[in-house]
Amino acid sequence: MEAYPMASPPPPPHPLPLIQHFNHSEAHHDGNQSFLSSNSVFLIVISLLVVVIIVVGFLVLMIFCRVKSRKHSNISSCNSSFRKGSFDRSLTPVCSTNGNGSSYSPEVRSCIYGGKLGCQLQVKQRRGQVFTYKELELATNGFSESNVIGNGGFGVVFRGNLSDGAVAAIKLLHKEGKQGERDFRTEVDILSRLHSSYLVGLLGYCADQHHRLLVFEYMPNGSLQHHLHPSAKNPNNKSLDWRTRLRIALDCAQALEFLHEHTAPAVIHRDFKCSNILLDHNCRAKVSDFGMAKIGSDKINGQVLTRVLGTTGYVAPEYASTGKLTTKSDVYSYGVVLLELLTGRVPVDPTRPPGEHVLVSWALPRLTNREKVEEMVDPALSGQFSKKELIQVAAIAAVCVQAEADYRPLMTDVVQSLVPLIKNNVGASPATPSRVEVSVVS
Repeated sequence: MEAYPMASPPPPPHPLPLIQHFNHSEAHHDGNQSFLSSNSVFLIVISLLVVVIIVVGFLVLMIFCRVKSRKHSNISSCNSSFRKGSFDRSLTPVCSTNGNGSSYSPEVRSCIYGGKLGCQLQVKQRRGQVFTYKELELATNGFSESNVIGNGGFGVVFRGNLSDGAVAAIKLLHKEGKQGERDFRTEVDILSRLHSSYLVGLLGYCADQHHRLLVFEYMPNGSLQHHLHPSAKNPNNKSLDWRTRLRIALDCAQALEFLHEHTAPAVIHRDFKCSNILLDHNCRAKVSDFGMAKIGSDKINGQVLTRVLGTTGYVAPEYASTGKLTTKSDVYSYGVVLLELLTGRVPVDPTRPPGEHVLVSWALPRLTNREKVEEMVDPALSGQFSKKELIQVAAIAAVCVQAEADYRPLMTDVVQSLVPLIKNNVGASPATPSRVEVSVVS
């Protein structure tokens, strides 16, 4: 019997389609999760951006509203002030030698010239009043020649009677040039902030259209220059005696001490000279004319680099040669004035014999020579002083006019040296004023 081979069993079903289906489902599920994750991140980022934009927009809107409100407030304050004829007293804290003052608020500072002039402070009766041109024209009888009490490169000074009966010195500034406008702003700004019995008080000013006028307290005895160096126009001025000259020297020293060492930052006068020292009815001295004044630096040496301005014979040598201005520049000018008080000579006199044209050059070698120092004293002072007093004053003058600025003293040291010489004058040395903070816009 023939055997037939057995048929092989059929192969089992292939599992591949199931595995493929499973992998396809898993891939589809992972894709959904990735899509959802991307959408979530996108939504979160968009939400954060919207929130940031809303917050920034809100802050910008608040700042805009605040600035607009402040401008409106400033304009209202200024308009109200000019309508009244003087500034709101609640906005003008007193800044005086007793240290009770403070600097201006931004609202007051922005009243005139777009914030470049500070407004005035209130002292005693009337300070910082805003006058119209018509008011001052009436006060001076139409700026009559008979009322002229001073004349110079800055303009003309008139004696005037204000509407309340007060006598004032009214300075009509020259119109031409930017320097006059700059000097006007500087003087109003500084004198409005600084009040001292050693500075001529600013009663008010006029900035009516193109007119620029300053109104000061009246000093009946005129300038020191008229007394020390009388001209043909003022031949009747009496010569000042020794005691009066010493007191004037102390008053001027205390004025500069206040400017240099009791204000922050220091104020440098830059044009300290005899014609800018005015005398009241008791011949007490006050310093005037702050049109060229500069605010000192906050740096250690207090140096300011500026163009050279001043009067020949009074300008410190280092300032004249480099333009570097410090408080020691004023100290040099003070030394020159002290020499004028001592000798009766002008700072520069080409009519003198050779070697005597420049006062400082002629006097310096004699100031420390006890024999020659008496020969240089003003003949009008003969017999009015002791040799000890003369030597002390000569020593002060000598150190003030040193060629090296570092060798010159502080004005406080000058004051302390002069005080014992005025011991016969009661109240000649008031208490040292406290420090006054000043923020002058230059």
